[in-house]
Amino acid sequence: MAVAAATVSALALAGPAHAALNSTNSADSVPPGKITINVATVNGSGCPAGTTAIAVSPDNTAFTVTYSNYLAQVGAGAKPTDFRKNCQLNLRVNVPQGFTYAIANADYRGFASLARGATGFQQASYYFQGMSGTASASRSFTGPFTDNWQTTHRVPISALVYAPCGERRNFNINTELRVNRGSSSPSLNSMMAMDSTDGSINTIFQLAWKRC
Repeated sequence: MAVAAATVSALALAGPAHAALNSTNSADSVPPGKITINVATVNGSGCPAGTTAIAVSPDNTAFTVTYSNYLAQVGAGAKPTDFRKNCQLNLRVNVPQGFTYAIANADYRGFASLARGATGFQQASYYFQGMSGTASASRSFTGPFTDNWQTTHRVPISALVYAPCGERRNFNINTELRVNRGSSSPSLNSMMAMDSTDGSINTIFQLAWKRC
C-alpha cells in the first residue's frame, strides 16, 4: 500500500562501525547541509502503516530504520500466520546535485527468544530501483536462544555500487523473519523481533559518498 511521503528527522549515530565508515568518506565527498529520505511505499505484515521510522545521522554518513511492530512467533499466543513476517520499503533518498552514494555497510538488529527445538531465520536484501546487483544477508538461529541478534553486510570499497549520477533511483529494502516450532512444545512461545519501542533496536545503513 502506498503511504504519503514524509521527511524524516535527524538521529545521532555512534559506535565503532559508524566511526569506521567515516574512513570511506573524505571531507569533501560528503554533501553539505542535510539530506532527507522520504518513504515512498511500504508493504508487508511486519511493517503496518505508521510502524516504521527513518532517520538520517547529523553528518549524512548513515541512516536508520526503526520498526515498532515487527514480530514473528509460534506456539503459545501466536496465530497460524504469525510464523513469518516481512517488510518491503521503497525509499526516496534526496541527494544534492553533484553527489551520489552507495551502501557501505548494513547492520540488521533485533531480539529472539527461541525454545529448545525451535529455529529462527532472518533475511534481508537491498538494491537501487532498476539496477541489478542485489546485496543480501541472512542468518539462522537454533533454540534455546534468548538474546539480541545482529547480522552485518559489509561491502569492500572496490565493490561499492553507487546510484547513477543525475538520476532518481529509489532505494528498496526487503526484510523477512521466520520462526519454526520444530520439536519444541506447542505450549511454549518462540519469537523473533526486529522492532523497538524505545529506539534501541534498529537497522543501520552506512553511506559512502562521492562527487559525480
